[in-house]
Amino acid sequence: MNDNNLVLRDVIAGSDNIVFFGGAGVSTESGIPDFRSEDGIYNMKYAHPPETILSHTFFLRNTSEFYQFYRDKMLHPNAMPNKAHLALAELERRGKLKAIVTQNVDGLHHKAGSENVLELHGSRGRYYCLKCGKGYGMDVVLESEDIPYCACSGLIRPDVVLFQESLNQDVIERSIRAIREADVLIVGGTSLNVYPAAGMIQHYKGKMLVLINKSETSYDSYANLIIRDPIGETLDSAI
Repeated sequence: MNDNNLVLRDVIAGSDNIVFFGGAGVSTESGIPDFRSEDGIYNMKYAHPPETILSHTFFLRNTSEFYQFYRDKMLHPNAMPNKAHLALAELERRGKLKAIVTQNVDGLHHKAGSENVLELHGSRGRYYCLKCGKGYGMDVVLESEDIPYCACSGLIRPDVVLFQESLNQDVIERSIRAIREADVLIVGGTSLNVYPAAGMIQHYKGKMLVLINKSETSYDSYANLIIRDPIGETLDSAI
């Protein structure tokens, strides 16, 4: 264990008001590809850019093609929580971690046992009918060959924030409150380039900002501790 990891262990041991802010890099160790790395979804070749396919307009106008892409590339029903998810769940059980603010939609924090998870972009595990509002699980997409429809004949959509859509205001406010009130803010697995989510870090008023990311971020100059090691091993060794 290097010196920075030892410092993180001491930071965690000395605080009972920690908030974790995470991005796609938290789940890559579970086999879920991120978006912007060399092997990420944005660098795969499709008839349309992923940003276009995963937009509100494309979903309504090209629903069948949307679901073909979504089913092939966005669903990971067999993915399991990794060391990072499990470590964060353990910190919550110990009363140290007060909230997880995540940009991910894979639901792995919940699967690991975490309860206070603020999902900025929704969840791939939830779906609802646009006509009657009935809720569904992921099976409704996995078991449909094309477009999933409700029993009322309404179109079913994922409960995720698509491009061109706004984040849920209640989730935003709860996330900002948690970050503002935290003594320790640990940011992991994100380059902090996706807004408005990344802008929430500006609300942190504490004195211990920890960044765990393999590459540089736009907030490196503000961090009190920077760790470039894999996030799963880092968090697992720090609890």
